[in-house]
Amino acid sequence: MWQLMMSKLAPPDHTGAYIRPSSSFRNFVSTAPDNPHGPAAGRYRLFVGTGCPWAHRTLVTRALKGLEDAISVSIVYPSEGGMWVMESETFGCNTMPELYQLALPGYQGRCTVPVLWDDSKKAIVNNESSEIIVMLNSEFNEFASNPQMDLYPLDLRSQIDEWNEKIYQSVNNGVYRCGFAQSQAAYDSACSELFAVLDDIDRSLLRSRYLCGDRVTLADVRLFTTLFRFDAVYYSLFKCNVRRIQDYEHLGAYLRDLYQLPGVAGTCDLEAVKRDYYGNLFPLNPGCIIPAGPDPASLLKAHDRAGLRNRVSP
Repeated sequence: MWQLMMSKLAPPDHTGAYIRPSSSFRNFVSTAPDNPHGPAAGRYRLFVGTGCPWAHRTLVTRALKGLEDAISVSIVYPSEGGMWVMESETFGCNTMPELYQLALPGYQGRCTVPVLWDDSKKAIVNNESSEIIVMLNSEFNEFASNPQMDLYPLDLRSQIDEWNEKIYQSVNNGVYRCGFAQSQAAYDSACSELFAVLDDIDRSLLRSRYLCGDRVTLADVRLFTTLFRFDAVYYSLFKCNVRRIQDYEHLGAYLRDLYQLPGVAGTCDLEAVKRDYYGNLFPLNPGCIIPAGPDPASLLKAHDRAGLRNRVSP
C-alpha cells in the first residue's frame, strides 16, 4: 500500500530512485523585438506556494531586487489531494490546474509552482524556477528599487553555474531523492551524496562569505531555500538526519547571514513550510501531525560572516 501511494506521489525509476520531471513552460521576458512578453511594471505576477522551496526562490529574488511594486504575488495552498488551490479566484480560476487550462487548453502535464504569469495575455510565461529568477534579476531593473544588485554577474557566471549544477542534483533535489526514495539502495546513494556536498560547501565557506566570494548570487538564493527548510523538515520527514544545518560550523552561520539580508526574512514562513510538508505528504507522515519546533528566532542570532573576507588564513 505504501509503495502504491509513493508511486503516485513521486514516480520512481526501476531502482526506486525519485526522478523529478522537467518543467513545461520555458518562455522568457525580454526586450527582443519578436518576444510577446516584454518587461513592464504591473503586467506580471508570480503564483507561489509559501511552503515550496522552488517558489520561494522567486520570492527571495524579488525581495533582493526590490520588485515588490512591479511584480505582484498570488498565494496558492496545497489541498489534501496534492492540488494547488488559490487563495482567491483569479481570472475565473480557483486552482492551478484551472489556470494551466486557461493558458493552454488541453494541457495534460503537471500543474506546479512557481508560475510567472502574464496578466495582459492571460499566459504562463515560465514555470521553471531557475529561469524565472534569472529573468527577475536582469529584465526588470528599470522598475526595481535595488537595480544595482546583480545576482548573476558575467564575471561569476561560470562559477555560479558550476555551483548550481552541483547543488541542484545533490542538495535541492537531493533531499527529495532521500525523502521519496522507494528502496534502501536509492536512499543510501542520495543521502551519501547529499552530505558529501554539504560537507564540501561547509569547507568552502571557511574563508568565503558566500558561495562565489563576497557577493550574494543566484547560487546562494538557490541553496538558501533548501537550507531554510532543512532542520525543520528534511532532517526528520525526509530522513536527512546525518547532521542538521545548525550543526555545521560555517553552513549554519551562512544560513543566518542570508536570512538576515534585507527583505529575505519576510519571504520565509516556517509554519507554512511545516504545515505543507507534514500535513500533506501522507505516505511520509500518515498522522499528519505537525511538530512544534524549531524556533525560527534562532535564525536571528549573530552570524559573524560580514568580515570574513578580511580574515587571514592560518
